Amino acid sequence: MATRKNDYTEASIRVLKGLEPVRQRPGMYTRTDNPLHIVQEVIDNAADEALGGHAKHIAVTLLADGGIAIEDDGRGIPVGLHPDEGVPTVEIVFTRLHAGGKFDKQAGGAYSFSGGLHGVGVSVTNALSTTLKVTVWRPDERGQSVHTIVFGGGEVVQPLASRMADKGERRSGTRVEVWPDPKYFDSQVLPMADLERLLRSKAVLLPGVKVTMTTEKTGQVRVWQYAEGLRGYLSEALASEGAGPQAGEGGPVVPLFEGQQYADAGHETFAEGEGAQWVVAWTESGPLVRESYVNLIPTPAGGTHESGLREGLFAAIKGFVELHSLLPKGVKLMPEDAFARASFVLSAKVLDPQFQGQIKERLNSRDALRLVSGFAKGQFELWLNQHVDWGRKLADLVIRQAQARQRSAQKVEKRKSSGVAVLPGKLTDCESTDLARNEVFLVEGDSAGGSAKMGREKEYQAILPLRGKVLNTWETDRDRLFANTEIHDIAVAIGVDPHGPADTPDLSNLRYGKICILSDADVDGAHIQVLLLTLFFRHFPRLIEAGNVYVARPPLFRIDVPAQGKRPLRKVYCLDEGELRHAEDKLRKDGLREGSWSISRFKGLGEMTAEQLWETTLKPDTRRLLRVSFGDTDAAATTLRFTMLMGKGEAAARRGWLEEHGNEVEVDV
Repeated sequence: MATRKNDYTEASIRVLKGLEPVRQRPGMYTRTDNPLHIVQEVIDNAADEALGGHAKHIAVTLLADGGIAIEDDGRGIPVGLHPDEGVPTVEIVFTRLHAGGKFDKQAGGAYSFSGGLHGVGVSVTNALSTTLKVTVWRPDERGQSVHTIVFGGGEVVQPLASRMADKGERRSGTRVEVWPDPKYFDSQVLPMADLERLLRSKAVLLPGVKVTMTTEKTGQVRVWQYAEGLRGYLSEALASEGAGPQAGEGGPVVPLFEGQQYADAGHETFAEGEGAQWVVAWTESGPLVRESYVNLIPTPAGGTHESGLREGLFAAIKGFVELHSLLPKGVKLMPEDAFARASFVLSAKVLDPQFQGQIKERLNSRDALRLVSGFAKGQFELWLNQHVDWGRKLADLVIRQAQARQRSAQKVEKRKSSGVAVLPGKLTDCESTDLARNEVFLVEGDSAGGSAKMGREKEYQAILPLRGKVLNTWETDRDRLFANTEIHDIAVAIGVDPHGPADTPDLSNLRYGKICILSDADVDGAHIQVLLLTLFFRHFPRLIEAGNVYVARPPLFRIDVPAQGKRPLRKVYCLDEGELRHAEDKLRKDGLREGSWSISRFKGLGEMTAEQLWETTLKPDTRRLLRVSFGDTDAAATTLRFTMLMGKGEAAARRGWLEEHGNEVEVDV
C-alpha cells in the first residue's frame, strides 16, 4: 500500500548524522552574514595554545585564492588513532560535533582554560567550507613528523598522510587552511576591520605572543605584539578616541585603575587559576571604550563577567562615599552612575564558561559574576583608600552623574510633551525614510506584535505592539496624557504632539504616512479600535484631517477549501459572518460537496502565523485598509456623540441610547 504524502510514520523521523545538522541549519552554529566567525574558531584554537603557554606566534595569511590560513607553533593536534573511536584524532576534531580536548578540565588535562566549551567550533568551520586542509608538525618516536589531512564539504577527501620533516622544518604546531563555502554566507568578504581588531586583541591579552596577518595579494604584513598588556591597549584606544592617557585635560579623571587576581589552589569557591585582569578609566566626556573577553574569546554582548566588574566597582565606590560622608542629601547612587563614564578592558579566566549560543558573544556563567565582583571590589576598595584624593575626585564624578540622572527623570513629562523623547524601545521601526510610503501598525497585544514583526515588510512597515486596552482619553487633560505609557509611545513613535481641532501642530516631524490601527476582529478588538479612534479624534484631529489614520481589517474566519479538479487546496479568508455565508454559497455554486470544507474562527491576531497576517492584513495587494475621515458629519454633533459614548458621567445617556438602538446590534459571543 502506497504511503500518503501527509502520513506520519516511523519513516518520517530523520536522524541527521555527522555534520549534517550544521549544513542544514548553519545559522544555529555561526553567523551567516560573512565567514569571520568560522575563521575565528580556528584562531581561538591557536590562541588557546598560547594561553596555555605552548605557543609564541600566531600567523594568519589571507591567501590569494580567497582562502585563509591560520598557523601556530603550539603542540600540534594529536594525529594518532583515538583510543575509543579507532580513527585519527585530528579527523575526529574536524568532523565530530562535541569532541575536543577542552572538555577535560581535570588537573593535567590538555586545556585548563580555553574559550572552547561546546566542542563544535572547528567542526562547524569544516562543515561550511568547500575545502579545509590541516597540517600538523609533531614529534614522535621516529623524530619530527609532518601530517596532512584534507576535507571537502566536511568529509575526508584525502586521508591522513605522514612524512618525516625536512631539515630545519618547524618542531611542532598546526596550520589550518580554510576556503569558506559561499553558499552558506551572505557575503564571502571578510570584514577586515573586525578581523584586525580580533587579532590585535589576542596579542593584547597574550603579552609577549606575536600575532601577524599577511595578505598574499599585496604582500602587506601586520604585526601585533604587546608587552604592556591591557593598560597600554586601553590607553592607546582612549587616545585614538580623543581622550589622552594623562589624567585631566580631557583625559581620565583619575589614573587608570588596573588589577588582577586569580584563585589559589584550595580556594573554597573557585578553581585554581580562575579570576580576571582588568583596567578601568573614567573620563568626563567623549566616546567610551569597553571590551571584555573570556579565556581570550571576545564577548561584544558582555555578560556576567562585565556585570561582576560593574557590581564590584560600584560597591567599592559606594562604600568609599559613605565612609567619607560625601553623598549630598536627596541623592541616591545607582550602579549606572558609577559606570556611566567608565571605559574598561576586562579579561576573565573561567574554568567552564557557559556562553549564550555557539557564537559566544555573551557569557552566561552565573559564578563569573561573583568571581569578578569579589576580586575587583576588594582591590578597588584598597586602591581608593590608598589614594583618597583620587577617590574624592572619582566620587564627585559619580555623584554628578547621579544628580544628572535624577534631574533627567524629573524632566520626563516636559521632554515627552515636547516630543523630544527617544523612540520607544518596543517599536520595531522600518528602514525607509520615505514618509509617503512608511506605515506603522498599532497592534493589539505582544503576541500579535510578534507575528506582525515577522510577517511585515521591514523596509517600510513598522510595528508598535500595545499592551491591553488603551486608556479612554476623551476626558483626559492634555498635560496628563503622557502619564499613560501606551499613549506616550504612540505619540513619540508617530512624531506629532497632541493638539486640538483649533491648533496648528507641526506635522513636519510626522514619521509615517499611514498610521494603522490593527486589533482583533472580535468585540474586544472593536473596543480597542474605538479607544484608539477616540484618542486620534480628541488629541490628534489634524492627522485624521490629513488622511493619515487607517483601520486595518483582519479576517475573523478562514475556510480551508479542498482541492477540486485542477484547483489546488486553498484558503479563503472572511471578515465577518456575512462574508462567511457569501463565501459558502459560492463554494456550493462551484460544485463543492456540503461539509467538504472546514471553517476556523480566529480567536485573535496572536493565533495567526506571520505568513497569514502578511497575506490577509499587511500585504498592500491583498489587505483591507480603511481610511478614517470625518466625512460630511457635523463636528459639533460628532463631539456630542463621542461625549455620550465615551464620557464618564454619561451612563444615563448611554443607557437611553442603547435602549433606543439595542435592536440594531448583532451580538458576537
